[in-house]
Amino acid sequence: MAMSRKIAGFLIVLGVFMIFEWINLGFNLDDGHETGFYVVHGILIAVNVVLGVVLAVIGWKGFRRARGE
Repeated sequence: MAMSRKIAGFLIVLGVFMIFEWINLGFNLDDGHETGFYVVHGILIAVNVVLGVVLAVIGWKGFRRARGE
């Protein structure tokens, strides 16, 4: 079953938004917290940026397939 262009576009936008938001959060973390705080947030940022990239790639592949039909 092929993905519609609308769903593919949504995945691309969602992936780009996630990447932007989580990287922005990383730059906006205040100084003065304990090391554990930065470790946890660093892991959260890394995982969510990877998920954003995966969603954008899936959306891009779906968009290209839907366009080719």
